[in-house]
Amino acid sequence: MTKIVNHWIGGKTAEGASGTYGPVTNPATGEVTTKVAFASVEEVDAAVAAAKEAFPSWSQTSLAQRTTILFRFRALLDQHRDEIAELITAEHGKVHSDALGEVARGLEIVDLACGINVQLKGELSTQVANRVDVASIRQPLGVVAGITPFNFPAMVPMWMFPIAIACGNTFVLKPSEKDPSASVRLAELLSEAGLPDGVFNIVHGDKVAVDRLLEHPDVKAVSFVGSTPIARYIHTTASANGKRVQALGGAKNHMLVLPDADLDAAADAAVSAAYGSAGERCMAISAVVAVGSIGDELVEKIRERAEKIKIGPGNDPTSEMGPLITKAHRDKVASYVENAAAEGCEVVLDGTGFTVDGYENGHWIGISLLDKVPTSAKAYQDEIFGPVLCVLRTETYEEALELINSSPFGNGTAIFTRDGGAARRFQLEVEAGMVGVNVPIPVPVGYHSFGGWKDSLFGDHHIYGNDGTHFYTRGKVVTTRWPDPADIPAGVDLGFPRNH
Repeated sequence: MTKIVNHWIGGKTAEGASGTYGPVTNPATGEVTTKVAFASVEEVDAAVAAAKEAFPSWSQTSLAQRTTILFRFRALLDQHRDEIAELITAEHGKVHSDALGEVARGLEIVDLACGINVQLKGELSTQVANRVDVASIRQPLGVVAGITPFNFPAMVPMWMFPIAIACGNTFVLKPSEKDPSASVRLAELLSEAGLPDGVFNIVHGDKVAVDRLLEHPDVKAVSFVGSTPIARYIHTTASANGKRVQALGGAKNHMLVLPDADLDAAADAAVSAAYGSAGERCMAISAVVAVGSIGDELVEKIRERAEKIKIGPGNDPTSEMGPLITKAHRDKVASYVENAAAEGCEVVLDGTGFTVDGYENGHWIGISLLDKVPTSAKAYQDEIFGPVLCVLRTETYEEALELINSSPFGNGTAIFTRDGGAARRFQLEVEAGMVGVNVPIPVPVGYHSFGGWKDSLFGDHHIYGNDGTHFYTRGKVVTTRWPDPADIPAGVDLGFPRNH
């Protein structure tokens, strides 16, 4: 019997009423295992109404009580991490170790939210004028929404809602319709931890649900992670409706390898960063820039390592890489490799014909490696979001830097070198929001903020860290003058001396 995933509204399951459902497949088999209810405008309105009703009480709940609930949620999340990882693998396809890593990175942000007290401290200046004090405080916004992608169905929601609710907001999540089950399990654990009904809600669906959240007058802010075209649309539409927006878009992350680099370490890093999670990561390295004469040796080392990657079902403990999320996405990724030679690329590895015995209907694609890629090739220009690595060649550091900075994306980047001076120049000169020095995927820890530049981010705030706290709160400044009790002309004598 096909499983049905419904909405979560007001602290309980809400069966889909629109009559519209979307298919959820097991990427390893291609089989439709689940149907997910798609929300109507009315169902989105019900979720927002539940969040709005819960806000006054939740926003006035003490910080100690809010964080107590989050501590209980963290314990439950840790206890059920294998179960959540299994849900991710079943619907996304990534191998179990990748799914466990995703849950662990989400836990980092829950940890941050448990200690939100420090981030919410205000400021006080006394005696700025005669008996005048000025205080700055931060207050929650109200109902906030998160729209999250398929590639991290547990982690990216946890980049948003723990901080939002710790700050006193209530939350409506619209997760990816391709792998919705993990988010529902998170909602159940939040309820078990004692989160009041309506503080966290989930509506599943497509553009109907998204557009209603973007235009709903009671939604005060929207967080989004996904592709650049959709991020731009989210930012434009939500801003036009008076909402605060953080919209994280796509990427084409470059890894610069200088001639003095440890090429074995660089090759290991390139393979891990390009092909981990089947390349379905916005922080994946998809372009290696080899400087000088090292290109041939580096490409050979990458090829040797890439050919050894074991591809198979995510629930097979021997698998190192799983399938892609859908057949349509698999075919799109393959098209970049199939057209690469005609665009001037040298195809070193072609994974488009790969399949797994016994799982022939799965969304499989093998490892692809393209060398001497021109910047005019579509494989270089587009965010492929699959296991395809492009290698570009330059003669100098300056040429490589210009190439990287010419990209419309500016999410993450990395440099591999033994030269501290070169690394220092790169981290100051490169136009990207996150930089790794001999670190291929420089995703910040939870107490620093994640976000890119240029077409990789729309809005002023990065996600989680201090930026997350600022995004989900707004500042208020209070200027106060109180008369001195000794100045009271009549009434009860409080005993204050009058000789001041």
